[in-house]
Amino acid sequence: MHSPDLVLYTDSSPNGFKITIALEEMGLAYTLRHVQIDHDEHRHPDFLALNPHGRIPVLVDRGAGITLFESAAILLYLAQKSGQLLPPAGPAHWAAITWLMFHSSSVGPLLGQRVHFELFDDSANATAIQRYRQLTEAAFATLDQQLAANPWLAGQAYSIADIATFGWMHIARVIAFDFSQYRHLSAWYERVNLRPAVQRGIRLPAPATGP
Repeated sequence: MHSPDLVLYTDSSPNGFKITIALEEMGLAYTLRHVQIDHDEHRHPDFLALNPHGRIPVLVDRGAGITLFESAAILLYLAQKSGQLLPPAGPAHWAAITWLMFHSSSVGPLLGQRVHFELFDDSANATAIQRYRQLTEAAFATLDQQLAANPWLAGQAYSIADIATFGWMHIARVIAFDFSQYRHLSAWYERVNLRPAVQRGIRLPAPATGP
């Protein structure tokens, strides 16, 4: 049997879940390679040849001879390849890209730092914890404001912007970063979470767990 051209190297993390969700939503055939970060497999020379920064996810399109890392770049590539989950040229198209970039520059990095300082930093740096709590709450408020008037981040259509943002919000929910006060964001989370492809994606290669 011919193996799929798309090969995804990933682990159970917010950045990885974005891509497994997208592939499941788009119905694209792919091969999953589990890179077990807990076993330092992301530092192996074979993986570093794919991403010299040593981070997941990595997508290889063997048919096209293309290797991509950085989840936002992979989402844009898959949307273009499949013709799905990115509205055509116009305001909604650029809204999806804008919110995808907001996720890349704000939501993901800020939540990542908050996870580090609240859950993994043994020094209990109160200043850093307070700073990243405030910054993530500001990002939540921004998302909530956008979703007050729109069912999805880009407007009326579910898109890769929703998938990207959900990856981190799912982890926030798993590790009990409470965002329930943001009712529009919370309602959006539940809408995304009910999608069958999302439920499949967050179980690959394994479900997320707490710290």
